[in-house]
Amino acid sequence: MAYPKKVYFRDHVFLVDEHVYEPAEDTFLIAEKMAVTEDDTVLDMGTGCGILAVLAAEKAKSVLAVDVNPYALQCASRNAETNGVKERIEFRRGDLFQSINPDESFSLILFNAPYLPSEPDEEKSWIGKAWAGGRNGRRILDRFVMDAPNFLAAGGRIQLVQSSLSDVNRTIEMFGELDLRATAVAEVKVAFESIVLVEAKR
Repeated sequence: MAYPKKVYFRDHVFLVDEHVYEPAEDTFLIAEKMAVTEDDTVLDMGTGCGILAVLAAEKAKSVLAVDVNPYALQCASRNAETNGVKERIEFRRGDLFQSINPDESFSLILFNAPYLPSEPDEEKSWIGKAWAGGRNGRRILDRFVMDAPNFLAAGGRIQLVQSSLSDVNRTIEMFGELDLRATAVAEVKVAFESIVLVEAKR
């Protein structure tokens, strides 16, 4: 596998394959704001190159990294090994919660979602799957929000990154309908949108 790009974050280096989403403002927003403790069991949904999983694994009790993209899992595994935390992360391939057992739960669920409005053909490539969110940007977001509370431990929290183009208020409303308290806790403005970090808690 070729790794044409290197991404630097704090004192870490992450190699990114051509078929894997390159960390950008959305990734760094959640990386800066996630607070992981030694008691946390973490689910990094859509792990990509594994940057969030690696950072979480340095502190957490356990980390599960999931991605639908097989290239992403290979890339994340290699980055975990390079950064000395491979034995602390389990990797699984699956479409959202497909590979999670019904009795598994997590105190922290992270998701840098595919959130941009897109045309159907944009979702066909592995890279496209990382950012393309369907006509209104919510095709993956809505599925995630509906299922995530089923895997959230008592007192747990969800940190979800999305764009202002894909209706942040709707995400907050949906979490509320599922008895979670959700708020927008951070935001970064980019060219034609804002990237927003939504946090939901029991």
